[in-house]
Amino acid sequence: MGQKTNPIVNRLGIITGWQSSWCNNYKDRIQEDFKVRRYIEARLPKGIVSRIFIERTLKFITITIRTSRPALVIGKGGDEVDTVRKELKKLTKKEVQINISEVKRPELDAPLVAKGIVRQLENRISYKKAIKLSILSAMRMNAQGIRIQISGRLNGSEMARCETYKEGRISLGTFRADVDYHMSVANTVYGSIGIKVWIMKGEVYGKRELSPFLGMQKKQRGNKATHRKKK
Repeated sequence: MGQKTNPIVNRLGIITGWQSSWCNNYKDRIQEDFKVRRYIEARLPKGIVSRIFIERTLKFITITIRTSRPALVIGKGGDEVDTVRKELKKLTKKEVQINISEVKRPELDAPLVAKGIVRQLENRISYKKAIKLSILSAMRMNAQGIRIQISGRLNGSEMARCETYKEGRISLGTFRADVDYHMSVANTVYGSIGIKVWIMKGEVYGKRELSPFLGMQKKQRGNKATHRKKK
């Protein structure tokens, strides 16, 4: 079943944690989280936001934005992030704090890789070239494996098809395998093209903080987490 499920969801509580931290009023808060994430994705430059973590208290919301380009998110003199904070305050009717966390190695971040391919497809770059460059960059950064699946009217063909490109190994059935995953959609002149990206960074041994970007969910499997590679 590891081949059929979202690898991040499949490892929740084992080596991965949640991207939102709150309880009660599930319907309202899920809708509000969706609106917050949609606004941030639309407001900031396309393709630079990896993930958005939301933590709530009674009257306060802390939002952590993972990005490969923190300077673009912050803006000149902090103007951009202040504007986003004010708009989110109006949207949620609560005090909002925004933290910026830089993605040190965007080549190994599945959301950024998928969004990078989307951007290239929308700019009419060959999908094979975009995918091969992404795979090459990930393997150069010592990824254990990467798999990219693309489906739709590729190169404007009359019939939609699905193609998969892979290098290295992806252990979807091993819970300790640190597999990052993301799905994104490119809107091209020929229609929508779906992109799925799996990146295996290694295996987690020992203890690991599940939600490092959520202060309320600092649940640990122990003190240290390490990635080991099989020779």
